[in-house]
Amino acid sequence: MGVFTYESETTSVIPPARLFNATALDGDELIAKLAPQAVKSIEILEGDGGVGTVQKIIFGEGSTNGYVKKRIDVIDKDNFVYKYSMIEGDAISETIEKISYETTLVASGSGSIIKRTCHYHTKGDVEINEEHLKASKEKSSHLLKLVENYLLEHQDAYN
Repeated sequence: MGVFTYESETTSVIPPARLFNATALDGDELIAKLAPQAVKSIEILEGDGGVGTVQKIIFGEGSTNGYVKKRIDVIDKDNFVYKYSMIEGDAISETIEKISYETTLVASGSGSIIKRTCHYHTKGDVEINEEHLKASKEKSSHLLKLVENYLLEHQDAYN
């Protein structure tokens, strides 16, 4: 098994605590509300929403994927760290065992620095396509902008 790691960093005008509440603690439901074409439904298969919870996320008609199963690995509310893994579904192919994501939010002025690390656990020595990484980053950036705009328009949400 190989592991391909991809790191990215971006900024947000939203403070870490508020952004963490919206993205890590309620992210799937908020995205389903803000972009119903992206997420059709979310079902908890195991757990109570905390660490160890397994969810099945069914994507909307416009998505390139039909569904994924996501396992929550870490929720650290004090340090604004959220880790989860995609363990099954259309994003997982015969060459990828799982994809693990770690997001850390750090205060920066009145906003946040968002540090994201993705670990692609491959079967064998498979290399990850750069176009796939670019598309994934663009999708994440688009969803972050949706959440930021929502939080700016709804100042009382997720405080």
